[in-house]
Amino acid sequence: MVRFTPAAALALALAGCATVPATADMAAADMAAVPGAPVQAEGIGALFDAYDAAQLELSPEGKAYRGVRDEDYGRWSDATVAADEQERLLRQRYLATMRADYDLADLQGQDALSYRLFEANAARADLLDPYREYGFVFDQMNGEQSGIPAFLINTHTVTNASDAAAYVSRIQGIGALMDQHIARSAARAANGIMPPRWVYPYVLSDITNLLDAGNDNAVLEDFAAEVARLNLPEAQGVALNAAAAQAWATSAVPAYQRLRAEMLRQQALAPTDDGVWRFPNGDQYYDALLSYYTTTDLSADEIHAIGLAETARIHEEMRAIMAQVGFTGTLQEFFEYTRTDPRFYYTTREEYLADVSGVLDRMTARLPEFFVTLPEYELQVKAVEAFREQSAGKAFYSSPAPDGSRPGTYYVNLYNLADMSRNELEALAYHEGLPGHHLQRAIQTGLGDLPPFRRFGGFTAYTEGWGLYSEELGKDMGFYTDPYSDFGRLGMELWRAGRLVVDTGIHDQRWSREQAIRWLTDNTPNPPGDIEKAIERYIVYPGQATAYMIGKLKIMELRERARTELGEDFDIRQFHEAVLTNGPVPLDILEEQVDQWIQEQKQG
Repeated sequence: MVRFTPAAALALALAGCATVPATADMAAADMAAVPGAPVQAEGIGALFDAYDAAQLELSPEGKAYRGVRDEDYGRWSDATVAADEQERLLRQRYLATMRADYDLADLQGQDALSYRLFEANAARADLLDPYREYGFVFDQMNGEQSGIPAFLINTHTVTNASDAAAYVSRIQGIGALMDQHIARSAARAANGIMPPRWVYPYVLSDITNLLDAGNDNAVLEDFAAEVARLNLPEAQGVALNAAAAQAWATSAVPAYQRLRAEMLRQQALAPTDDGVWRFPNGDQYYDALLSYYTTTDLSADEIHAIGLAETARIHEEMRAIMAQVGFTGTLQEFFEYTRTDPRFYYTTREEYLADVSGVLDRMTARLPEFFVTLPEYELQVKAVEAFREQSAGKAFYSSPAPDGSRPGTYYVNLYNLADMSRNELEALAYHEGLPGHHLQRAIQTGLGDLPPFRRFGGFTAYTEGWGLYSEELGKDMGFYTDPYSDFGRLGMELWRAGRLVVDTGIHDQRWSREQAIRWLTDNTPNPPGDIEKAIERYIVYPGQATAYMIGKLKIMELRERARTELGEDFDIRQFHEAVLTNGPVPLDILEEQVDQWIQEQKQG
């Protein structure tokens, strides 16, 4: 799973900036309130660059993700409703500008594609605009209680004393930032937008881990390590560490105490139903989420049916592996065997991480046989930090900074090794690392000639579809030589097929958390803790998990179409080039691009 940054989320909103005509949905007074002076851009690329600059001015955290260290480096982004409205008005303003100043029929090549993607991003953002207050501010997946310290530890790069001082400033700013988040969470709760009651113990656990850590405070430990690497004069280093500790004690600690009080208050009022169907207009909200994440018009019923069909197909492939290894019994008995036999699990984190490194090293050596463009950014593998590992997901990826100051990072959650099967290690490494998210996102980040909204934004079905496609590509490349590892690959694919069933089951068909857990237990080989955590993820992150299989199926469909039409002239390296080097696109535009590439190959 890719963790999109605030900058990337903003980039999904749009681009632009030139002379600004008034539009029916934006009053002149609203236009005047939007930051960023009008710019008469020379060429549509300059228009997109101007929008990006205006957008980044609204997001100090977005700047940090991009490796920008300026006067805003010690600040947090505004987390209020008013700030979101500024972003919406900015998007509308620049969309209107683009349409007024440029005609798609007059544009060629990448400029024409950028225009279309600009509009697609706007339409996608518009889907969720009516539901901006429907997300959960604090939950176990993307909650701010852990997101704030994770940002400091993983994104705020310290290269000199000034960067360290900015880190201290951000610690000092936690109090005001947290109060914004608390107020917004409370307002949503008053309108019935709350996570289920079982979510709150996870959030409270994260808070406790940060408040009661004593000398093991993750933020202060990270800060001290960053300062130590600078080799500053001893007195300066001591002063910086003292300032950080003082900022934590006077700002962060009271803020987390206020958050704890609010979470306890909400916990007493929280509902026990799980799906978003319980929200006002919850059915329409879920439909919008499915369209947003899959970039299709598939209904919940259609997605559910695809999930059931894919589950049946993968079960048959798994039975073939059962026969290969000589297991006698039912598929469910084989699931139970692979869930419980100690041979399929690690006993130390170090062994797990060492095996991941070996898998990625072997994959790296083979990449030139299957790809033309290769990632230029470093990939690091990192265990999820202790303060959030109990609540965080199984694995996820964070993109590199464009200037290379921060590598791409594959995070693996080793909180409970009984949830991390040896059988899945290969497929998980291919998905999050190479040739999955790191290769795709590193190539995207390095597309310097494309507008920033294309280099740093994304479409979930494309990005996660590529990650899942990469798991099967590893099979095509000759990996998964151990049949149990190949079974793990199928298990990972089955997991994504099952997501189509349980996500729609929870949010459309009104399944309970327990019903969804039972369905995955009966139909997948995953261990109980893995299943429980996954269902809890889908409950608080509705719709997102459906994008993986929908995207992968489209990429596979297009690859087989190209192979059929081109025959012996099919070159998988060039197919991957066609898919990757324009950056993320909606699935319908991806299909157009591949069809165009097929025709070019036939003619050339």
